[in-house]
Order: sequence, then structure tokens, then C-alpha cells
Amino acid sequence: MKPNSGTLVINIMNGGKAEAYEGVYQCTARNERGAAISNNIVIRPSRSPLWTKEKLEPNQVREGDSLVLHCRPPVGLPPPIIFWMDNAFQRLPQSERVSQGLNGDLYFSNVQPEDTREDYICYARFNHTQTIQQKQPISVKVFPMDSLNDTIAANLSDTDIYAKPVTERQPVLLTPTGSTSTKVELRGNVLLLECIAAGLPTPVIRWIKEGGELPANRTFFENFKKTLKIIDVSEADSGNYKCIARNTLGSAHHVISVTVKAAPYWITAPRNLVLSPGEDGTLICRANGNPKPNISWLANGVPIAIAPEDPSRKVDGDTIIFSHVQERSSSVYQCNASNEYGYLLANAFVNVLAEPPRILTPPNKLYQVITDNPALLDCAYFGSPKPEIEWFKGVKGSILRGNEYIFHDNGTLEIPVAQKDSTGTYTCVARNELGKIQNEVQLEVKDPTMIIKQPEYKVIQRYSHVSFECIIKHDSTLLPTVIWLKDNNELPDDERFLVGKDNLTIMNVTDKDDGTYTCIVNTTLDSVSASAVLTVVARPNPPFDLELTGQLERSVELSWVPGDENNSPITTFVIEYEDGLHEPGVWHLQTEVPGTQTTVQLKLSPYVNYSFRVIAVNEIGRSQPSEPSEQYLTKSANPDENPSNVQGIGSVPDNLVITWESLKGFQSNGPGLQYKVSWRQKDFDDEWTSVIVANVSKYIVSGTPTFVPYEIKVQALNDLGYAPEPSEVIGHSGEDLPMVAPGNVQVHVINSTLAKVHWDPVPLKTVRGHLQGYKVYYWKVQSLPRRSRRHIEKKILTFRGNKTFGMLPGLEPYSSYKLNVRVVNGKGEGPASPDKVFKTPEGVPSSPSFLKITNPTLDSLTLEWGSPTHPNGVLTSYILKFQPINNTHELGPLIEIRIPANESSLILKNLNYSTRYKFYFNAQTSVGSGSQITEEAVTIMDEAMASRQVDIATQGWFIGLMCAVALLILILLIVCFIRRNKGGKYPVKEKEDAHADPEIQPMKEDDGTFGEYSDAEDHKPLKKGSRTPSDRTVKKEDSDDSLVDYGEGVNGQFNEDGSFIGQYSGKKEKEPAEGNESSEAPSPVNAMNSFV
Repeated sequence: MKPNSGTLVINIMNGGKAEAYEGVYQCTARNERGAAISNNIVIRPSRSPLWTKEKLEPNQVREGDSLVLHCRPPVGLPPPIIFWMDNAFQRLPQSERVSQGLNGDLYFSNVQPEDTREDYICYARFNHTQTIQQKQPISVKVFPMDSLNDTIAANLSDTDIYAKPVTERQPVLLTPTGSTSTKVELRGNVLLLECIAAGLPTPVIRWIKEGGELPANRTFFENFKKTLKIIDVSEADSGNYKCIARNTLGSAHHVISVTVKAAPYWITAPRNLVLSPGEDGTLICRANGNPKPNISWLANGVPIAIAPEDPSRKVDGDTIIFSHVQERSSSVYQCNASNEYGYLLANAFVNVLAEPPRILTPPNKLYQVITDNPALLDCAYFGSPKPEIEWFKGVKGSILRGNEYIFHDNGTLEIPVAQKDSTGTYTCVARNELGKIQNEVQLEVKDPTMIIKQPEYKVIQRYSHVSFECIIKHDSTLLPTVIWLKDNNELPDDERFLVGKDNLTIMNVTDKDDGTYTCIVNTTLDSVSASAVLTVVARPNPPFDLELTGQLERSVELSWVPGDENNSPITTFVIEYEDGLHEPGVWHLQTEVPGTQTTVQLKLSPYVNYSFRVIAVNEIGRSQPSEPSEQYLTKSANPDENPSNVQGIGSVPDNLVITWESLKGFQSNGPGLQYKVSWRQKDFDDEWTSVIVANVSKYIVSGTPTFVPYEIKVQALNDLGYAPEPSEVIGHSGEDLPMVAPGNVQVHVINSTLAKVHWDPVPLKTVRGHLQGYKVYYWKVQSLPRRSRRHIEKKILTFRGNKTFGMLPGLEPYSSYKLNVRVVNGKGEGPASPDKVFKTPEGVPSSPSFLKITNPTLDSLTLEWGSPTHPNGVLTSYILKFQPINNTHELGPLIEIRIPANESSLILKNLNYSTRYKFYFNAQTSVGSGSQITEEAVTIMDEAMASRQVDIATQGWFIGLMCAVALLILILLIVCFIRRNKGGKYPVKEKEDAHADPEIQPMKEDDGTFGEYSDAEDHKPLKKGSRTPSDRTVKKEDSDDSLVDYGEGVNGQFNEDGSFIGQYSGKKEKEPAEGNESSEAPSPVNAMNSFV
């Protein structure tokens, strides 16, 4: 026996025989509190005996008879496993006809000639000793009835040979014998029932249970249904089981009566008792079996009847009752339940103790659970008497009660649905009459891990990229790990799979990447997952196995096998053909069919050497073409159709060019394709003139009259004959230039820029071609006021068809024009009509060519201007309007002056000194005023005041004051710059930038005048280069721009009464004389003058 152990070791490796140790062993463990015993342990040595020598006679049987080859293996321990093999150690094949029985015998329901052999060998394998024993070979010879030799016939009676020919016979059971048998099996074991039958044809076995059904899920059929197997049998499986063997001639049956016995099994096994002195208790030992087991008790391994008496103990059958136990009552009791099939033995320790409570759970143990999951807080305890357990939450919490808690007998506190507020300290208190103890545990309830953005189903094309997202949310104290699976397995070891923080990307997707991808997120407390399917699609594979059937002169049937659609259904099959006779290597569309169709009837043309191919189409695209089909040459025939697009158009006045579109090669329907070209003059010739040509698509008929209609037809023909009669078309011989000009040309002037011209149409016969329309040539003769000759530029307007009038737009006012009209056909223009003269009335003039302001004085300005480039009539006068702009940025009253048309300058007097003025200037004809130009100028300041300013400027105190002011202004400018960078605005600076005071504008060096005043859009500072040129000349473009600046992009203009439209400050549609705010800032010099 091993030291410090109850293990008994029997070692026969160094000598000794196993038989010497055969027997029943039992272990007893004993101390001062009692003795416990083990179950009986039976030791038996394994045995693998040899077969006994025996003489085996050859088996000679007739074809169709039954045969049993007995194995009869030696009895071993444990029993051997039986199998049949031949000399080559190959297992003999088994079937419904030949099979091995449970006892190891080999059964033949009927023998066949192929069963003849001399090496039927039965083997017994003893697994425990790892040995195989072999029986002597058995010989079987099968004699067909028509080949029995004379030797065998001499040893058999006539009845044996001839009275029993090989015929079919009904089934007979080989095992078990008789009509009934019995079978006993123990509860929980495997029940095996066997029926093997002889017969010809080979019988089929069927099993039923009389008065009931075979148990579902526990019934199996083996050995070609010859063996019924029921696992884990119980008493309910007792009954009569019938096997039925049947063939075409009849049936046989056998009833096996099954009785299920049972070795003892526990209903209630005795359990250890821990009692405190004076307590009561019971030991219960209940078992069942068939037959019912006997119950006996032992105390410390001794039958209780002869064990030392204990007044607190009373035996009542399967129960021992303890009353007012004392410490000396501690003992080990054994319960033995036995019947003829086995026994049960259980030890139960009755321990009488007086112990204060002890808590076995470690203090401050931390439990962590996920929200909405159960929390189990342990409080393993020990004590005698059995302690009472109470739970508290928090340091000064009240006892826990209520439906939200479950209290287990082992002290565990269960919170079925833990919430965040369940987090905290829980105290377990164990108490009995001998004392009290407590223990604290900690509970933390964590937020659940969630996948807030799950991977989505993807359909992706082959060789592209795909990405699955798996964005998670988790408790901040838990560290999640993300695992990706493909089809519930690890991802392939492929660098194309890129696992990111919250996504999986697959590069260059291939077909093998199809499948289900699962994102699994694990923490120490929970796990979540989400899956998505990836479907890889691609263009379909090309069809294959093209086959032509049902070949006829004008049709054939084509069939094919579709290729793999690559996860995108095929929608269409495209059938193309090649004409190897006329256009080898060129494929044409034949037809298209739905993707569900794999055959099509094709219409064919004669004299074509066809090959076909098929292309599959799905949503992704077209497959590669299939391999071409076999070639099929159709027979020749007359042409089915004639050339198309037949036309007759003359290229010169005396010919007719007949053209057509030639037939394609396969349209010829045969060799020798030619064309019969026919023509005749319409309504003039009765007979057709015809020629036959080949390999051309044009024929020229010469010597025709000019532009006369012809009837034309072109017919195809080949070596086999003509095509159907063609339809006729109308053509015309060549055109010539028109002969006459339009007459009665009239012009109606609508306004100064538009006129309408009328004419009479020319006779159609004089057109000598297809009338295309009329052309009107017109040109300006001279300008009426100037009478000066210019280069004549003729303009042309074309009016299509047979129109007899047209409009002439874009004329210049107050001008003289000439025009003529010509008819046009396909050849060209006819003669011109006589020139027609017309004049346009006056219009409004253009703006004056320039306006400049010179010689500024204290109270006067000199204005000079140029006449309009396009007066568009006789100028009647010039209109000048002007208004002052004061220091408060307001416009003063508007003053208007009318100036004679022959003037080109004007001196304005009685103006205010040092004042800015704005001028508006335009010309007039009797029709009205033209567009205006604008300009601004400033009168100079008073000389005495300027002198006084100079004197002051030489004073020291003034210089100091100005330096202080300059420093203050510099600081203000810096603050303004900072505020503007931050997005703010500085109104004073904006106004100063928008309009500087005219008195401090820089003096021009050349003429001493002040710089131009300009107000930029949105009160922005004056841009560099926006000053007026030194000569004060304002071009038209400059004037317009200046006016736009004042009107925020709207062209300034005057009303009929001479008032200006749009206010000076940039707001639209307000009178300038109203004195709106100007954008000019206060002048520092003016401020200085006020100060002085």
C-alpha cells in the first residue's frame, strides 16, 4: 500500500502470477470518529486461450441452400471480438445475404457459386492481452445443379439430387430457432436482439414491438436490420419484440420476450450529517431495483445489529432516526442495498460538533457583473449548529429582503437582475448560539459591451476592396478584444486581410473570400458578436459545349451550357455569328435571349458559312465569348432583297447619278452578285433603260435635260436569279443656276434699327433646281449727317424655302441703305434684283466721347468734351447736371444746364471753394437723350486760410500737438487692424478709407490739380490706380465704371426730368438731390481748420 494513502498497488511485473491475486477486495478507513468502507473490488486475470484442435470437413452445398459457418471461439476474459477474414487478411464482404451473427457465426441466407473458397477464417481478438487467435480455415464449395459431377451424384440419392431442384423458397429463421424465445437485460445496458433468416430471394427483416412502439431516439438497426439495438434500456422497454423475415414467397416471424431487470440504484443515498449536541436528525437510504433490493445498515463497518448501542439511534428499515445526540454519537454509517444483480454501498458520516460560525469566503472578494445579468455573491460558511445567514448592503444598511434577492441554502446571495445602483459593499453575517461572524464582499456592475455599428451585407465585385465596420461601445474599465472570423473559423493567413481598430478590410477580393464574417468582442465579463455576409460577384464565365442541331436551309437550333454566373444571375445570352465565306474573323450580332434560356432557333441566310458563339451577360458585365461552334454552310438561293437607299441626283446640268447601298456579302444569297440599274424620264418615257453592273454602287447617266424627274430602280441578281421586283424612287438630273431675279422688292422701315423686306417669288421653272430659299444682300450707303464715304460692307441674310419676306435687324439709325434679293437652288444663286434704297430715322446718340475738367479755381471749373462717336441723328443740345458733395457725405441740390450742340467747352462759375462736385453729362437729338458719362472735381481752398495754416504749421506748440495727434491716430489704426483681423468692424476707419477729404488729396505734379474722388463698392478704400489721369480726360468705360461704383453695380442714368437714378451712397432708385450720406470721411485738415 502506498505510504500516506489508501491505494493498494499489486505489481506482477517482477514476477508472480495474476491468478494469485484473484479475489474480492474492500478498503476500510478508520479514525477516532469511526470507520468507512469501500465497495467490493473484484480482481480477475484476463485470459486469451487458444482454439481447441478440431478436424473441419469441407462444406459442399447446392446453389441456393442456406449455410452456417460456426466460429465457436474459446472463452476468454473479457470476451473476444470476432471477425472473419481470408488468408490475405482481408475482411470477408457482408451483405443482406451473408452476415455475421452476435455469437460470431457466419450465416448465408442462400449460397451462390461465388461463395466457393477455401479460406473462411474466424479470428478472435482479445483486446486486454492484445492477442488475436485464429481458427483453422473452413472450405466451402457450391455446386450449381446443372454441373454436379457423377462422383457427387453417386454419393447422393436420386431424391437428394433431382427431387429438390434449385427453386425460390420462403423464409426460414436460422437464429433464433423456434417461434418464441426470452431475453433478460439489465437496466441501463444495451439490448441487442437478432434475427437471421434463410430464403431465396434473400429475406428482408423488419422489427415491431407488440402493443407498443419502438422507443424513439434510442432504437438503432445494425447488420442490415438483422440486429435491433436499444440503448439505455429501462423497465418500460420490457415486452414482446417480433422480427418478421419476408420475401416474395412468404414470411416467417419470431417473438422475443424481453424482461428488463435492474441492479440496485439509488433513489436517496444517505448524506453526511453535522449535528450539534441535543439536536435530532435522520439518515435515509432508499434504493430501487428488480427484484427490489434489501436494505441493511452498518456502523463503522460492523452490522448495526452487533455494533455498540447508542441510545440516540433508532433503525427503521431504510431510515436511521437520531434524537438528542451527544458528542459520543459521532460515527460512520454504511447503507447496503443489494439484489441478485448487484449491490450499492454508501458511507454517511454523522458528526456531532459544537462549533461557532466560520465564513470560508475570502474577505473583500471582488465580484464583477454586467448590467441586467445575475450577480452571485458567495458566503461559504461552517458551524454547528448550522448558522443562520443574513445579508446587508453598505456599512449601516438594513437587512436585505424582498423579491429582488434570492437567498440560497449555501449562503450565496443572488441578485437576479443587477443594475448600476447594485454596485457597492455587501456584508454577510453568520450566527448560531455559539457566536457570530461577518464578511464583506464588493460588487461592481459594469456597462454591457455593445456593437453600435454592425458589419453590413456586402455585394462586391471581384478584385475590388471591401470593408466591414464593427464599432463598439464598452465600459471604460473593461479592456475589449476584437476577433474576426470567417465562416466561424480564423481569418485566412493572407496579407490581403487588414484588421483595423474598428474594421476589417479585404483587398483584391477573390471568389474564395465569399462567406460570413463575424466580429466578436470579448471582455473578461461578456462577449457580443455580429455577422455579415460577403457575396463576391463577377462577370459570368463563358458558356461552353455549343451544339448545332436540326440543320435546315434557313434555320438551325443552337444549344449551350451556361458557365458559372459568379453570384450574379445571368440576365441575357448574346448570340453572335461569323461568316467565314464573306467576312472571316468579323463577328456580328445574331440575336439575344433571356438568361433562363439555353437553346434558340436561329434564322439563317443562304450562301453563308456560319459559326456561332455565345456571350453571357449579368449585372456586372459580359463574359468572354464561348468557343465557336462548328461551321454550317447554307445553300445558295436567289437574293431576298434589293439594294437600299437608292437615289438619283445630277452632278452637272446634263447628267443623272444613280447611287445605292450595296448588299452585304451574306445578303447576296449566292455567287455572282450583280445589280440591274433601270431609269426612265417621268411622264415622258414609257420604256425603261437598263444596265447590269457589278462591284459598284453608282451609275452615271449622261446627256439628260437639266433638272427633270426620273423614275429609278435597282434590282439585285446572282447566278441563281433575280431578287423580287424593286420599288421605284424619283430622282432629278443635274441643276443649273436660276434664270431670273425676284421682282417687286419692297422695304418697310419699322424703326431706326429694324426694317422688313418683301418680294415676289420667281416661277419654279426658272429656278432650274431645288428651291433652297432667298438671300437678301444689304449694305450701308453713307451716314446722312456726315456725307462721308466708307468702305462698303455687305451683309447677307438667308431665308429658307419659298418665303417672300424677311426682317433686317441691327440697322444703324439715321442712315441710308441699299439691298437686293436673289433666289438660291442647289447649284447656286440667281441674278440679283435691282438695288432698293431705304433710310432709317433718327435715334438717341451715344455718350460724349470724353469729358475732362481743368483749371480749378476758388469758385470755377472748366469743362471740355467731345461729340458722340455715334450721334444717330442731328444733335440738338448737351445736358449737364452737377451737385456738390459736402463734408458730411451728403449730396447737395442737383443743378441742370442745357448747352448748345455746337459748344465743346464750358466754364462753371460761382462755385464754392474747396468743394467736391459730381458731374453728369450727355447729348440729345430730337428723339431723346443718349447715355451719360460722369466726372468729379474739387475747387481749390482760400489762399489766406492756406497761408494762415502755413504760419501755424511753423509753430513749435502746433508741431508737438500734431505729433501727439499722429501718435493717437497710429494707436487707433493698430487697434482697428487687430479688431478687423478678429472679424469686427471699425466704422470710423471704414468711412475714412471710403472717402478721404478732398482737401488732403495728393497734388498732381503736372497740372497741380487734385486727384480723382472715387467711392469704391461696399465703402472699401480706393484701389491703387483708380485716380483720374492727369489730363482729367474720362473715357466712356471709365465714366461708366465710376457711375457703377456709386450705384453698387447698377448703371447710373438720368430720369426724363434730368434727375439721377440711384443715390450717391450706393442704394438704388433714390433721388441724388435728397442729400443722402456720402462715403467721404471727415478731412483731418477741415478738422484742423475748425480747431483754429
